[in-house]
Parts: sequence; C-alpha cells; structure tokens
Amino acid sequence: MIIEAILKLNPTAQVSVSADDINQITWENGTPPIPKEQILAILPQVELDMALDNLRVKRNKLLAETDYLALSDNNLSANMSTYRQALRDITNGLTTIEQVNNVTWPTKP
Repeated sequence: MIIEAILKLNPTAQVSVSADDINQITWENGTPPIPKEQILAILPQVELDMALDNLRVKRNKLLAETDYLALSDNNLSANMSTYRQALRDITNGLTTIEQVNNVTWPTKP
C-alpha cells in the first residue's frame, strides 16, 4: 500500500518498497523523495480507495449476473429493477473503511 500512496502523491514516481515497509523505500531514477509524513498522511485515503475498488468489483459481478434480464427483449420486474439500482447505488456516501466493510448487500429477488 506504500507504493500506492506514493503514486497517489506522485504518479510518475519510480520507487520500490521492501515488504511494504515505509522505512525501506528506494527512490529510483532521480525520483525526488516524498517525506514519510506525507506518505503516512495519505494512507487512509489509499486504503479507502482500495476498499471501494474491491466493493465495485463485487458489485459489478452481481450486476453482470442479472444483465441478461435487462435486455430490451426481456421485461425487468420491479423487484429486479430495484435490486439492480440498489447495487449501482451501493457506493454512494461511503467515506470510511468501516462503512465499506459493513455494507449491507441487497437481496437478489
């Protein structure tokens, strides 16, 4: 996660990190070092971004499982429409890791 934090601060950074240890960063090819304090400060946002990405992967899989029902030659039931909308809205308002980890998934009809 250290590398992700560094790349969030400097997307062109060339760096390696041993064992994801902030004390074992090697700045490569003239990349200017970023102070450890800045890296540590952005870690919670990186962790949240990663958790949201994982949540979206699961959400997208669940949506894909019902995509065939939303084709123009099928009639989508109101329950299925509500379920799919709830899946699309699942990331709305999530601002903490705790919220992401405690998401209540809608029940597939």
